Amino acid sequence: MGDHGRRWLFADQLGDHFLDSAEQPVLLVEARSVLRRRRFHRQKAHLVLSALRHRAAELGERATFLRTGTYGEALDRVGGPLTVCHPTSYAADAFVRRRDEVTVLPARGFTSTAGEFKAWADGRGDGRRLLMEDFYRDARRRLDVLMEGDGPAGGRWNFDADNRLPPPSDGMKVLGPWRAEEDEIDEEVRHDLDRWEREGEVAFVGRDGPRTFPATRAEALRALRHFVAHRLPVFGPYQDAILSADPVMAHSMLSPAVNLGLLDPMECVRAAEDAYRCGRAPLGSVEGYVRQLIGWRDYIWHLYWHFGEGYRELNRLSARTPLPGWFADLDADAVEARCLSWALRQVRDTGFTHHIVRLMVLGNYALQRGFDPARLTDWFHRSFVDGYDWVMVPNVVGMSQHADGGMLATKPYAAGGAYINRMSDFCGGCRYRPTRRTGEDACPFTSGYWWFVARNEERLAGNPRTARSVHGMRRLADVDEVCAQEAERGDAPP
Repeated sequence: MGDHGRRWLFADQLGDHFLDSAEQPVLLVEARSVLRRRRFHRQKAHLVLSALRHRAAELGERATFLRTGTYGEALDRVGGPLTVCHPTSYAADAFVRRRDEVTVLPARGFTSTAGEFKAWADGRGDGRRLLMEDFYRDARRRLDVLMEGDGPAGGRWNFDADNRLPPPSDGMKVLGPWRAEEDEIDEEVRHDLDRWEREGEVAFVGRDGPRTFPATRAEALRALRHFVAHRLPVFGPYQDAILSADPVMAHSMLSPAVNLGLLDPMECVRAAEDAYRCGRAPLGSVEGYVRQLIGWRDYIWHLYWHFGEGYRELNRLSARTPLPGWFADLDADAVEARCLSWALRQVRDTGFTHHIVRLMVLGNYALQRGFDPARLTDWFHRSFVDGYDWVMVPNVVGMSQHADGGMLATKPYAAGGAYINRMSDFCGGCRYRPTRRTGEDACPFTSGYWWFVARNEERLAGNPRTARSVHGMRRLADVDEVCAQEAERGDAPP
């Protein structure tokens, strides 16, 4: 059947850019074993199944849609030959390569190919680290994105310094994000998930709720247009801020659609760039959004494969603490620390928070307490609607928990209550005080920060970016009291 034979589309490869022609026959598989293996967020399971079933309905007779226990059962039933684009996890990639009837094609759905990443990485043979900023600039040149001749538009490669403002005191003044409307397919999905859970076949974390993210290509395009027209212009300056009354602020909310394959990341990039060229969005906001797509997203994808499967097991800070039950189960009501309770509530109720909440609230707390990075990675994978193995392994092991010892990020992303106080509006209404290290009203992020520094003193002292924190810790007269207090807290919710 050649290149235009039957294409197997995984549930995160649902867009037309994973096909070779408008007539190509398609195999779609809904394998119940995926939901049995992990305790996924209920809304994540709903979104994936809804997207898969919507795609099958759209394709009609072009699609063979099988609902089976496992992928292997489906392949045995349909026979071959089949082609599939490079899967997005080591486990799925190993599975398809064991099947003689399946031919694996290069990856799609990313802006840089494996060959382009390798050429860039090999070109840095002088021993320098594989920095995201360098990869991003190379991609900008190669893809001709936000360029003016040989240089960056506006004379600057990034606007990070302008995009770190604390939240506005009077709110964002931005139109809310696009929201989905459920249909009969969603009703069927909800009925099935309820039944499977009732019968004990599957179990979920988090709460059910209305589907809010796109499950079809048409919905994803509407969400993209809405973001570019109404939210992108104010996205940039406050992208690192958190507002208690506005969980999504001006963030795009498009990562679930992109990671399902409903949007090609380059069409998002070009739509944002066009808004800048036409004067409908400022360069700082557009550059910040473009950086997330052709910079960070592709960089994470390629590092997932570049570092190898063993990367997920790295634990160079010797963090061994199991995830407490209240954290693992998203028990926001058990937590008094306002920012952490709010973050867990967002995940519990929606399966989503934006990136700063993930890194500087959830990840920061886990880093300070030495949560096991492998278990934490699995928790992020299961609990977020846009979470996949390739997304979470580098982001959690490398960026958030520094368990790789600095292969990805130059320093641990640990911060005390002062950072959260500066970049959010939580501390004013919290029973804890961000300036306090000890006592009943000590901020768990402030005391936790110094406990983290004390536990990792030797390693942090040798890093120029963290040596100052070690010097500061050594000057604290109450550091022993801080450490004793945090050790006594154990896995109790703050």
